[in-house]
Formats: sequence, C-alpha cells, structure tokens
Amino acid sequence: MAITPSDQLSFNLGESDRRYYGWRVVVAACLGVMVGFGSLFVYTFGVFLKPLSAEFGWTREAISRGFGLAALMVAICSPSIGQALDRYGPRRIILPCMTVFGCGIASLALLRPHLWQFYATCILVGAVGNGAAHLAYSRAISTWFWKRLGLALALVMAGAGLGAMILPVLAQAVIGRAGWRTAYLVLGSLSLLVGLPLTGRYVRERAPVSASAGPVPATGMKWQEGLRTFHFWIIVVVLFVSSVSMNGSITHLSALLTDRGVTAGGAALSVSLLGGSSLAGRFSVGWVLDRYFGARIAFVVYLLTAGGILLLARADHLLTGCLAAGLIGVGAGGEADITPYLLTRYFGLHAFSTLYGITWTFYAIAGALGPVILGRAFDSTGSYTSLLTLLAAALALASGLMLLLPRYDEVSNQVGPIRGEP
Repeated sequence: MAITPSDQLSFNLGESDRRYYGWRVVVAACLGVMVGFGSLFVYTFGVFLKPLSAEFGWTREAISRGFGLAALMVAICSPSIGQALDRYGPRRIILPCMTVFGCGIASLALLRPHLWQFYATCILVGAVGNGAAHLAYSRAISTWFWKRLGLALALVMAGAGLGAMILPVLAQAVIGRAGWRTAYLVLGSLSLLVGLPLTGRYVRERAPVSASAGPVPATGMKWQEGLRTFHFWIIVVVLFVSSVSMNGSITHLSALLTDRGVTAGGAALSVSLLGGSSLAGRFSVGWVLDRYFGARIAFVVYLLTAGGILLLARADHLLTGCLAAGLIGVGAGGEADITPYLLTRYFGLHAFSTLYGITWTFYAIAGALGPVILGRAFDSTGSYTSLLTLLAAALALASGLMLLLPRYDEVSNQVGPIRGEP
C-alpha cells in the first residue's frame, strides 16, 4: 500500500514522539503476533487435547506429536525465512505466510479420524509459522528503534500475551457452545481478518539513513561470523533448555490441572493468567532491557520460570496452578524480548533475521520435544511430576550461563557503534 503524506512526515520524528511512524508499525505488529503462530497455535493447542482425544480416541502423546511436527517444521524453515526477511523485507514474507497459516488453522474444522491429516496440517502451519510470528515482525521493528528497542519489542511481543489471555478462553467458550470444529474455524478467521490488513497497511522497514536522523544502519556481523562466537551459543543453549521446559509445560497445563481436579473453566483461566503474566513480563523486561545489562535480566527471568515449572509439578488445586502459570508466563514473555534484543546488541542488524532464525531452529526443536516427552511421561506413568521437576532443575542451571556473556562494549567494534548502551 502506498505511503501517505502523513506517514512520510511521521518518518522523521524521534522515537520519543508518539506520532513517530515506528509506533504504528509496533501496533500493527502487536496485533499480527497476537493472531500468528507463536500465540494462536501455541497457546490454544492444549485446549483441543481432550476434545480431539474424546472425538477420535487419540492419545495425548499422539496429539502432542502434531505440535512437535509443527515445531520441527519451524526449526527447519526458520533460517530460510530469516534469510528471506533480510533480503526481501518483512511484508513480502508475512503476508503469504499469514494467509497460509490462517487457512491451515481454519481447515482443521474439516478434520477426520486420520492422524495423518492432523499431522499434515500441523506440518503446513509450522512451515510458515515464523513468517507469521515475532521473528518476522522483529526485523521491521529493529530498523525503526534503537534507544527504545526494548520497549518496542516488548509491545510487539505483548501481542502473544494478549493472544494467550484471550484466545484459550475464546476457544474454550466456542468449544463449549458450538464444538471444537467451529472453534478452529473462528481462530483461523481471526488470523486472516486481523493479521493480513494491518500488516499490509503498516508493516515496513525503514530505509537506512544518517545516524543523526535516528534509525540504525544495517551494520554488524555476517551470520557466519556470529556462529563462531561463544556468546551466540550461550544464547542458543539457554533458549533450547527453556523451550523444552516452557513449551512442554504450557501445552500440558490445561490437561494437567483438570487431571488433578481443577474444572475445565479453571484450567482455561490459568492458561489465560499465563497470558496475562506473559504480557506483564514483556512490558517489564522490555523496560529494564533499555536500562540494565540484558544478560543479568535474562538470568533472573529464566530462574523465575524454573520456579514456576517446579511449582506446577506439585500443583494440586487452582490457586497453585495459577501461581505456577503466572511465573511460567513471565518467562515466556521475557524470553521473547530477551533473544532479539541481545542479538541486536551483540551482532547488529546486517544478518539479524538470519541469526534469529537459527536460534529459532534450536528453540523449535526443543519446543517439539517438550510436549512429546511430557505426553509420553504421562502415558507411561500417569504423572507429570518427575519430569517437570527435572526440567525445572535443568532450566535453573542453564540460566547461570547468561552470567558468562560479555558486556556489549566488548563486542561493539565488531558490530559497529553501540548507541544507547545501558
């Protein structure tokens, strides 16, 4: 869509001005993320576990494999999507990916008692998933902001928090009134009717200009250089462990709580609370990232998440489940800010989306493993407790690796001048 004169004037305002065009990109990206893969698919998947099992007689492990297959496709496709984003810009990638994703979710309304059909759809939405998630939108945001990048990313990632608050409750309500098929149709339609028009109208990169005008030139390491640094692999290792733990916990949260006597409505409320705390985590972590050293913030966030998973392992009533969900949500929200923020600080923008896509490969592989191994643990032992306890301990240990990351100024000569360093 053509740029209007009003849009053009807003390009030259500062980041602190609410009329700055970058904030319009933020709002559109926030709502796009809310109805994209990382929110709509991830946070509603668990709500459909029991309805699908009851309808078709599938085990939880079998259904969870669908999530795993989607996550594996995200892992396989994310580097290519990242390279395409660096080369062609976000809008040309987001629009077709969002179209395929929304249609794929809606098509689950036509699901028949064939696991291959369910798996094929999950593979399809996973293949385009990160083209309709914050990986794609973060590329655009990072060209519009530097001093307020943490806050801008937090606002974008807040879309996932809003989705986690609203979409599971909406899906549960539609399932209760009209069935799970209608719920899938409603969710797919939301993706198409909200994500596509807003992205088409507002989401674009800002072309590099002089430093005095504010935006950041696309300087920094090549992706091959980034892969040779130890700080990149620290980020990846911690992200991998957190993904196994958080995605497994989130996917089975509703089923775990109902197994322990919590009502379906109460379980949906806990998932919604997880979304609310994820939203709060995004805002608070984004705010502190612009003011304090990001690695230390990451250490605290991941440690809180480990505490939430440990609490969930022993949750036996709604209050404990809600508290556990709240802590896990802080981690889910904060992690979404931390990873892209640290990548821009350590590696610059030259190959930002490619490196971000590579981290997503490891995140998604771990995300595929988490729900499946928890499903297998339950099917084998009838309990999630032992494995959740082990995952909490592993995440607590991994979080300590963040304290080994160097200060930004120690690598600034490799990525260009680092402005606004806390």
